[in-house]
Amino acid sequence: PSGAGRPVPREAARLSGERGRLQAALARRVPRGPWIVIDQTHNRLRLMRGDETLLEAPCSAGSGMVLKEGAKGRVWVFDTPRGRFEVLSKTENPVWKKPDWAFVEEGEPIPKDPADRLEYGSLGEYALYFGNGYMIHGTLYERLLGRPVSHGCIRLGKDPLRQGYRQEPLGTPVYIY
Repeated sequence: PSGAGRPVPREAARLSGERGRLQAALARRVPRGPWIVIDQTHNRLRLMRGDETLLEAPCSAGSGMVLKEGAKGRVWVFDTPRGRFEVLSKTENPVWKKPDWAFVEEGEPIPKDPADRLEYGSLGEYALYFGNGYMIHGTLYERLLGRPVSHGCIRLGKDPLRQGYRQEPLGTPVYIY
């Protein structure tokens, strides 16, 4: 392009070519099949196929809260990890095996019997595990979706979770930023 009848400066032409190369390189990096992207800043989850958005829904990511066990005890920070992950497993009616921090947070003694750690129903109908104990799962507190209130997992409403569970095969990339 030229403005007011003047030739395009060489730098503008070079930048235009560079922009085209970058756009092509980015297009090659977009996953071909389904993928999930989670925006922690805005607490939004998007289910994508190529560059098409199939679903966008409010979610809840880690609160960033710090929990300390007693004066000199363990410390937990409730953040959601950032980076690229993938759906490693999927479960219907997941059962939460409560970690030590859950008992510390509730002011309860940590149980000796592993069966006393199991909690049914609090994770919703489905869970998509993406590593190190983190998952995308349902919530009993849908009114809090869109706020950073989780202990690190991604909480999602019932209907978006159902849709994601059906459409996301094992190996689906999950990008969290």
